Amino acid sequence: MNTQHSPLDSSDKRDVAYIFRERMALLIAQSGNNLSQFSKSIGIDRSALSQFLAPDSTRLPRAETLCAISRACGVSLDWLMGLIANDGNSDDIVPSIEIMRMNEEEATRKIEEWHRDAIGYKIRYVPNTLPDIMRINEVSEFEFKYNHLFIRKAQDQQAKKLLVKTLKPDTDIEVCMPLQTLELFAKGEGVWKELPKEIRKKQLEHMLKLTGEFYPTFRLFFFDQQTAYSAPYTLFGPLRAAVYLGNMYLLVNSVDHIKALTQHFDRLIRLAKVGPDRAEEQIQKFLAELK
Repeated sequence: MNTQHSPLDSSDKRDVAYIFRERMALLIAQSGNNLSQFSKSIGIDRSALSQFLAPDSTRLPRAETLCAISRACGVSLDWLMGLIANDGNSDDIVPSIEIMRMNEEEATRKIEEWHRDAIGYKIRYVPNTLPDIMRINEVSEFEFKYNHLFIRKAQDQQAKKLLVKTLKPDTDIEVCMPLQTLELFAKGEGVWKELPKEIRKKQLEHMLKLTGEFYPTFRLFFFDQQTAYSAPYTLFGPLRAAVYLGNMYLLVNSVDHIKALTQHFDRLIRLAKVGPDRAEEQIQKFLAELK
């Protein structure tokens, strides 16, 4: 009796198409070319490539086209279709998950590299306390006065350095944070109990200004920590995710793991108690209740 492979069902095809799109996005980013230049380099019509890369598309190239991409980019078909986490044809294998311990200089360099690579993609993150990109110097000095927080200090400095460069029309930033975090800050409770009221007021006013100035390129969400939880982490588009562990990062390079973290972030947004259209209103409320 002949045995035939059953065709992919619709859910399988969506997953394979998603992985294909994300890995193609990674190849395009690594090439440094725009879509037209990249399509020419692999011998595919630009319009056809755009259709394959369209969000929610389930279309996949024919076998000969996949082989052409594989040969042109020096990657295996198994990697391109998501059957393996790393490309076995490469001499520089990137672990799907790795722990990165860094000193301040290394952290600054790496974080700058991750942000630079992600320009043109959506950057999404759950902050450990206040969003780095919105933190004023006085709050940074208070929060990072102990040396053991040097990685967060480097992340904070890099976020401020890249504020204007990053918030471009072709790059979106989404921050999703617990509402209770900002409430404790406004009230001067918990870790903030020794931070003077005038600094907390200045910080909230700065957040209010940036939230309005950069919307909708920058979108701030607040979720209720009683109904949802998240460790602090950043999604650098489809390229990588970095989970902050305290002077080290759990760096995620696997498409499947990045997809899972993206789905987790999507869930936080769905559960958000305050969306970006009401973020200014919420910050103003905390300002009014400042103690």
